[in-house]
Amino acid sequence: MARVLLENVTKKFGDVTAAKNISLEIADQEFMVLVGPSGCGKTTTLRMVAGLEEITEGKIYIGERLINDVPPKDRNIAMVFQNYALYPHMRVYDNMAFGLKLRKTPKKEVKERVRDAAEILGLSDLLERYPKQLSGGQRQRVAVGRAIVRRPEVFLMDEPLSNLDAKLRVQMRAELQRLHKQLKATVIYVTHDQVEAMTLGQRVAVILKGELQQVDKPLVVYEKPDNRFVAGFIGSPPMNFAKGTVNKNGETYTFACEGFKLDVPKDIGLYLEQYVGKEVTFGIRPEDIWDVRSSDWMRDKLTLESVVDFREIIGAETYVYSHVGRVSLVSRVAGLCDATTGSNFNLVINLRKLHFFDPTTQKAIV
Repeated sequence: MARVLLENVTKKFGDVTAAKNISLEIADQEFMVLVGPSGCGKTTTLRMVAGLEEITEGKIYIGERLINDVPPKDRNIAMVFQNYALYPHMRVYDNMAFGLKLRKTPKKEVKERVRDAAEILGLSDLLERYPKQLSGGQRQRVAVGRAIVRRPEVFLMDEPLSNLDAKLRVQMRAELQRLHKQLKATVIYVTHDQVEAMTLGQRVAVILKGELQQVDKPLVVYEKPDNRFVAGFIGSPPMNFAKGTVNKNGETYTFACEGFKLDVPKDIGLYLEQYVGKEVTFGIRPEDIWDVRSSDWMRDKLTLESVVDFREIIGAETYVYSHVGRVSLVSRVAGLCDATTGSNFNLVINLRKLHFFDPTTQKAIV
């Protein structure tokens, strides 16, 4: 396997810039996830690595080799697409072997590679079947197997699980994690599903409008987002936001909006010094808003009385959608909470988990 290096890579389609000055290093054997909303440029970036889109500016390396002008077939990469793209008239074995046969690989080696990949993927008993005889998850494993037999330096995966139902997606995520560990592969994986990104990626690259917003380990991106977009995109349900004003009374920093006022813990408040008297954007994740009976352990907290708009009962937990004044809040509370539409419901905000963002630059203050 090999590292992949993108240096100031840009792709323009006429007047439209799909990817802008993207610099990113994917380490040897790393599972890197490119994540962002539809149209953000993540697939375009992947296609440039594959050689399916010509680079407008910049350089791409696989290992130590500059591949800007290298044809796709000579880049030693393998792609797995959203569409399985299996040949319906071919057996599973022949679908997996097809690429090797085109390269005139010796028959004995083809057989060994296909059998090895089938064993890894649990397809050994399905090699004589046709695609129409397989489930969606089995077809996706065949598509992955076709890539594995190539023994490429880099695997490129473009939303490979998006056609599967929710249960199969969870199963295939586990399969891909196991496969990555077993193959010690370098993987670049594209998805718009932030849960998928957090689950699979050793690191996550968040993209918006063709520009990298943040690249880091999933939990770092989640706990310390660089800007408001990342904070709102990563996490489900998304982070709550409210605009308000920072004030200072003696040594105490406060934040006040149209729904509530809170005292900011001093160590967090110090970051707000230059914003005293100014507007900022406040953020708090739903999982950092608790119901009263579950919050006894909390040291720095604020209790608010909200009015419930509606709730989603998930089972072990409940999402409560409510409002305090003009501020709407989503909280993630215990599954047996007694919140009902139109009722008053006390929420407890964990003040150790506050986020603040500059309303102009959108960058994180703390």
